[in-house]
Amino acid sequence: MELVDTHCHLDFNKFDVDRDEVIHRARLMGLTHILIPGINIDSSRIAVKIAESDPTIYASIGFQPNDSLKWEVDSPHDLESIYLDHLINTRQGNRKIVAIGEIGLDYYWEVASHQHQKEVLNQQLVLAAELELPVILHMREKEDADFGECTEDLLEMIENWMDQLKRSNKQLSAHPGVFHSFSGNLDTAQKAISLGFYIGVTGPVTYLNARRRQDLIANIPVEHLLLETDSPFLTPHPYRGQRNEPAHVQLVARKVAEIHHTTLVEVATQTSINARQLFNW
Repeated sequence: MELVDTHCHLDFNKFDVDRDEVIHRARLMGLTHILIPGINIDSSRIAVKIAESDPTIYASIGFQPNDSLKWEVDSPHDLESIYLDHLINTRQGNRKIVAIGEIGLDYYWEVASHQHQKEVLNQQLVLAAELELPVILHMREKEDADFGECTEDLLEMIENWMDQLKRSNKQLSAHPGVFHSFSGNLDTAQKAISLGFYIGVTGPVTYLNARRRQDLIANIPVEHLLLETDSPFLTPHPYRGQRNEPAHVQLVARKVAEIHHTTLVEVATQTSINARQLFNW
């Protein structure tokens, strides 16, 4: 059985003591691919370095909205340089940078103004189009609502970006990205899917009080889902409250299988196919 974790912050210092053991446990659980998303320049560089050191690990590069105050005039060039340097130093067919992300909008923490977040996001969407890399989108509403200004702003920006991709005949428009750890409503999910995006599922779907989220996932075909842990955060039941790690992605897969009245193998297989289509690994 093949499993993948398409969103895991293995570069964080919470894994410094036992990162190798964490990766080993993931392999024992059947994980064949783990994706580490960058959240700023330093994080992106570390993610790429870890990915280059292990055949099962991949990376994405970008500025998460809560790190957007670190964005500088040279940041687009810095991100592009990380990507191009990696291509130069990597054997053909062994590309490890597979996306731009984690990028998006966050109106929950209000670390940066909405306008600043949108400007940083827009520049990274431009970069994604230039490099023809899919995007990993972060979206979090004020007070964790399932719909609001954040959703409206992000969808408007993504719709405009998709229009530009299609006008430019970019192949990226077929599989443009994923809405990471999706917490919106069904209408938003269906809109994202209609634009070609996948929906990321994380540990909260396993929580005993997560009926709304479970009902949402029940209404989204597995063909449009990706499995994520968002480690070290969002640890699934029954380990909630402990540090999360990639091996726990099988608990997310089991819950999705239960919700869809299918098997763990079917969910693992289909979501692995989905990840391969998106990230081309």
